Amino acid sequence: MWFVFALLSAIFAALTSILAKVGISEVNSNLATAIRTVVVVAMSWGMVFLTQAQSGLSSITKKSWIFLILSGLATGASWLCYYKALQLGEASKVVPIDKLSVVITIILAFLFLHESFTAKSLIGCILIAAGTLIMVV
Repeated sequence: MWFVFALLSAIFAALTSILAKVGISEVNSNLATAIRTVVVVAMSWGMVFLTQAQSGLSSITKKSWIFLILSGLATGASWLCYYKALQLGEASKVVPIDKLSVVITIILAFLFLHESFTAKSLIGCILIAAGTLIMVV
């Protein structure tokens, strides 16, 4: 089931890029990010209440709060940079560079989460980086 959700995530991310590129053509990128964020917040809390997950709020540990807040800050910074890049550049070039996050995630997962880094991972990272370079040059 994780594969289905991952694939849907990729489809929605692609739609996000195209819709955002059209939407920010005459809007400040920071304002556009704030508008998008309000929609995401409303949708997220809607899902929390729809699935009755709000009862889990009281059981979140201090460590989890800290890391979720840091993750939120990283997401916000990513979105602000992404929207500015999308406003200034072509979606077909901005998006592949943004997806270098896959390579960076694999490296960080190896360093900080001690996940395995295999020959297959290394080859995949090299291919993603090379493909990105080919697409943006």
